[in-house]
Amino acid sequence: MVDELSERLGYRFQRPELLAQALVHGSAAFEAGSPGRDNQVLEFVGDAVLDLAVSRHLIDRHPHLREGELTRFRAALVNESFLAEMARTMDLGNCIQLGRGEQGAGGNDKPSILACAFEAVIGAVFMDGGYEPAADLVGRLFGSSLEEKPVHVSDAKSSLQEVLQGLFNEPPTYRLDGEQGPPHDKRFSTSVLFRGEVLGSGSAGSKKEAEQQAALAALRQKPWTTW
Repeated sequence: MVDELSERLGYRFQRPELLAQALVHGSAAFEAGSPGRDNQVLEFVGDAVLDLAVSRHLIDRHPHLREGELTRFRAALVNESFLAEMARTMDLGNCIQLGRGEQGAGGNDKPSILACAFEAVIGAVFMDGGYEPAADLVGRLFGSSLEEKPVHVSDAKSSLQEVLQGLFNEPPTYRLDGEQGPPHDKRFSTSVLFRGEVLGSGSAGSKKEAEQQAALAALRQKPWTTW
């Protein structure tokens, strides 16, 4: 699993044990009788590296922005909801080691756990190879998000409705496509539709979050630009 994730990151670790540690949640370390062998220190490092790397990338791409605008732009990228979204695109949740209780509670899709693991992975790259490889990785992972201020997952539905109302004077609708898993760990699949056409789909541990994910997918794909 570590090798596969390393390949997806496009970074070869000199010390792969750092990446392995980045994927150990505190609950798993506690159950294993190894407190302190979790990802918290790497998360601490990764948080600082992310702030610096994102700041650098934003200044390079937007030299005209003032300090306050850069600060708000960075805050829109370096926050729990956005980092959790980034972790989901990497399928990071399936790589995180959790204690039995946390796993049973759906911890693999909790925004706080996903965001912390994402920061820990960045921290692991920094500890292994230094700042430049970590900053390069941040640039690749964030990609176009560094060009245009992103929509927070929690705001996606309202942002999509604002776009469609403005263009067509009609709101989108949402459809529950399915439910999977036991009652304590359900996954909901949802699509957002407009005039009968699916604009985007999402999956999450609650219907509300799945709808937000579907709206976010629609905002990224922007199919209405071809109508």
